Amino acid sequence: MPDTLLFAMEAALNGLTAGIMYALVALGFVLIFKASGIFNFSQGVMALFAALTLVGFQQGQVPFAHLINAIFGTRVHHFGWNLPTLLAIPATVGVMVVFAWAVERFVLRHLVNQKPIILFMATIGLAYFLEGLGDLMWGAEVKRLDVGIPQGMSGAVDDLTFGLFGYGFYMDTLDLYAMVIAALLVAVLVLFSQYTKEGRALRAVADDHQAALSVGISLRFIWVLTWSIAGIVALVAGIMWGAKSGVQFSLSLIALKALPVLILGGFTSIPGAIVGGLIIGVGEKLFDFFMQPIVGGATENWFAYMLALVFLLFRPQGLFGEKIIERV
Repeated sequence: MPDTLLFAMEAALNGLTAGIMYALVALGFVLIFKASGIFNFSQGVMALFAALTLVGFQQGQVPFAHLINAIFGTRVHHFGWNLPTLLAIPATVGVMVVFAWAVERFVLRHLVNQKPIILFMATIGLAYFLEGLGDLMWGAEVKRLDVGIPQGMSGAVDDLTFGLFGYGFYMDTLDLYAMVIAALLVAVLVLFSQYTKEGRALRAVADDHQAALSVGISLRFIWVLTWSIAGIVALVAGIMWGAKSGVQFSLSLIALKALPVLILGGFTSIPGAIVGGLIIGVGEKLFDFFMQPIVGGATENWFAYMLALVFLLFRPQGLFGEKIIERV
């Protein structure tokens, strides 16, 4: 087999894992947009805040330590204990649920029946508020996130591909775990949506708010539930990205990479978020591999947005999105 083809296959395989990471962030956007029609610009910051909170719990860090020390002249930073990961993750989930309740109570409840652009601007404000809150609570320094997932080259993939092709593919073990976790997460979301009372209520609200209200479904409960699930998805994404590159404030920018994923897959489709993420991940790796000698480097920075632009011109609803027709 030609070396070029083998290298392209290796690039595509790594693109699949990158696409799964993009899809994890896009899932949060889809869940909130389906249930409330709100494009949640703060989803990337939610991933950052969840990762910061998890690290803070693991290290036994005192929240708002810098503020407390500045006001009272103390020097407290840590409680003196480390919380095990198996306890820190549920505690972080609890924080994200409280955050979801606070968003519904103090933001969404006061913006019912407002225009979509107002709701969108509210999520932009929420993103900056949450980023500042994370900085104030846990500090702005880069943090190392370790949840026990091994990293480094996967020996199993190397041995398997060497046996098949005579050339071992490099693949990070963390990326393999991310693929499995993302697949399990999507499966749980689908089962929840199809076979639970709350999941059916969520789908009913997504289809028609007024009809759902007429049969006694609480819109406020659905909003809290949706933002809670989106918070959990953000936590998973924050764990994977944080474990890979450290928990830092640039982590919030992963939301920008999720936008092309949403445009390709459709804003209302969970399978579309997965497929769109895989297309973007594989496409940018292969495009960079084949075109870098011709156009130079850094093609991964703009390929996804160029592909999204093409979709906006010819299929604006995406591959799986619903075509919107409005009467005028």
